[in-house]
Amino acid sequence: MHKRLKPYRIDRPGKLALKDFDPAAKPLSAGDKAADKERVADIAEGLARLQDNFYALRRDKLLLVLQGMDTSGKDGTIRAVFRAIDPLGVRAVSYRAPTAFEADRDFLWRHHRDVPGKGEIVIFNRSHYEAVLIEYVRGWIDAAERERRFARIVDFERLLAETGTTIVKCFLHISNMEQRKRLQERIDDPTKHWKFNPQDLEERKLWRKYHDAYEAALQKTATTHAPWYIVPADSKTHRNLMVSTILLEALQRLAPEGPPPNPGYKGLRVA
Repeated sequence: MHKRLKPYRIDRPGKLALKDFDPAAKPLSAGDKAADKERVADIAEGLARLQDNFYALRRDKLLLVLQGMDTSGKDGTIRAVFRAIDPLGVRAVSYRAPTAFEADRDFLWRHHRDVPGKGEIVIFNRSHYEAVLIEYVRGWIDAAERERRFARIVDFERLLAETGTTIVKCFLHISNMEQRKRLQERIDDPTKHWKFNPQDLEERKLWRKYHDAYEAALQKTATTHAPWYIVPADSKTHRNLMVSTILLEALQRLAPEGPPPNPGYKGLRVA
């Protein structure tokens, strides 16, 4: 693992304070924004080559979980990190409020339905963690039910890991002031109005409750089989650099090479 990533990888439950992680930090930066952007582009090309191997092998599965406050950049991360990857074998799932059909089932049902198959990379843009974040902050579940759900999430992720899924969870850690700036930009720029929802302002009023809810989720669900990475996200470029580096290391472990040549094809000629 890149040595500068280690302090940001959380792989065991226990006390954790988000105030100890600076949202404006740039641990992987070269100190130059243009150089960092070039590095993101280079890594994207490397990810594309490794994803070809990963898909061709049809052996392992990879789940990337992206969580973060509003405007932390989940969509932007997906666009930047996966820009060069062949859509074949990659699937992004964006979760909204459960439908009536989904709400009639257990809270993990729709997520289990969407997990990756062999050779597939799946990105959860928001995820099963909404069930212990917004549902708790909004008072739809109590503290006891949240604790039960934490336990179920750990078991769910263990099941995925034990059946061949590598899980990478990234918490995009944005500051209160940076969120304010990005929301105001969406209001002031007519071309960004499609990104803005007035409900975002109501959610912002609950910043401290969401902050505490994320802290609890990180404390309770960080495990060796499904580690969290706290990704400083005030810098969009560095956020993309960090997530792409984490994914690059995962794919380098899983699929450094593609399937071996088939000896039966040697000398074969097409008529």
